[in-house]
Amino acid sequence: MAINVIAEKCKGCGVCLKECPFEALAMENVDGKKIAAVGMACTNCGVCVDKCPFGAIERTGTSMVNVDISLYHGVWVFAEQREGKLMNVAVELLGEGRKLADAIGTELCAILVGSDCDHLVTELFEYGAEKVYYANAPELKNYTTDGYTTAIYRAVLKYKPEIVLYGATHIGRDLAPSIAVKCGTGLTADCTKLDIDPATKQLRQTRPAFGGNLMATILCPHHRPQMSTVRPGVMEKPVRTPGKKGELIMLPQKFKKGEIRQQVLDIIKKVGEIASLTDAEIIVSGGRGVGGPEGFEIIRALADKLGGSVGASRAAVDAGWIDHSFQVGQTGTTVKPKLYIACGISGAIQHLAGMQNSGYIVAINKNENAPIFEVADYGIVGDLFKVIPAIIESLG
Repeated sequence: MAINVIAEKCKGCGVCLKECPFEALAMENVDGKKIAAVGMACTNCGVCVDKCPFGAIERTGTSMVNVDISLYHGVWVFAEQREGKLMNVAVELLGEGRKLADAIGTELCAILVGSDCDHLVTELFEYGAEKVYYANAPELKNYTTDGYTTAIYRAVLKYKPEIVLYGATHIGRDLAPSIAVKCGTGLTADCTKLDIDPATKQLRQTRPAFGGNLMATILCPHHRPQMSTVRPGVMEKPVRTPGKKGELIMLPQKFKKGEIRQQVLDIIKKVGEIASLTDAEIIVSGGRGVGGPEGFEIIRALADKLGGSVGASRAAVDAGWIDHSFQVGQTGTTVKPKLYIACGISGAIQHLAGMQNSGYIVAINKNENAPIFEVADYGIVGDLFKVIPAIIESLG
């Protein structure tokens, strides 16, 4: 999809230049006539198309602009799977999707893409999906942007879902914008809350903005599907109902030669210590107050004692004391454990955005005025290198 200026209609009035929010238009002389030209800063937002008084600017290419939104029905959840295992965020989204579907009065569906993942269909039904759209092909065994995008885009064109939700994982963050562009619709990334406007029945998509200093609620009133990525660990998982059935809709796939431009040659899993934060029930996190990489030894000791996982603040990660995979916060992993222990973490708003929904929060900090104490259920003012050993000793 692109913005195109029709030279024969353009009068060089300059209205589009004034209205463009990205300053992406300029005037050029073509055969002695002033014509608007589209620059690299164009985001295809379409403001110039709507504002041109002479109809001289148009959208070209694949687009779903000016669609009849009354034709779109159903809430779809991208059932992300890896090596035949359903990702937890997909289950969480089925729970949230159920609420949205009930609020609109429509059905909840899952779209499954892969190869020989038939066993996941039953699991999706048992977690609440009324329909499962299943694209099963050898070319889809491993994730590729082209393969998954093509399969899902074909389904969207045919079945017209009203809402499509993806997990904000590495795959979801790559896949969702690719499909949104092909559909000519919007996408709200990294949402932390979804609900339905009771008056318009539109999806209200809420996400942190301006570094987490405020929450922005975004609407997509004129385009379909409404699309969002949602952070793992934010939504509640639904209760699984063994034996629950639904309707399976197969999506036959045939790919032309060269249609999938990426080729997976090998999958190399990271060797060494890897963070496991999304599903952790207990997390012990360290921040700038641990003083250095050696400070995480005591954090690991407490985590091991409690049977939990290690986390970290951005300050500790940026300092190179621990790998980025351990980072909790707006630019890291959003977590929702039963117990979160923050050690030497001041409580910047970006960190709070990633852990403030934990069941119980315990803060250990020498600074009694640290912002972390404002969200903590229990606060301990003291040196973490004295407090944590005392806790470990008391646990026996």
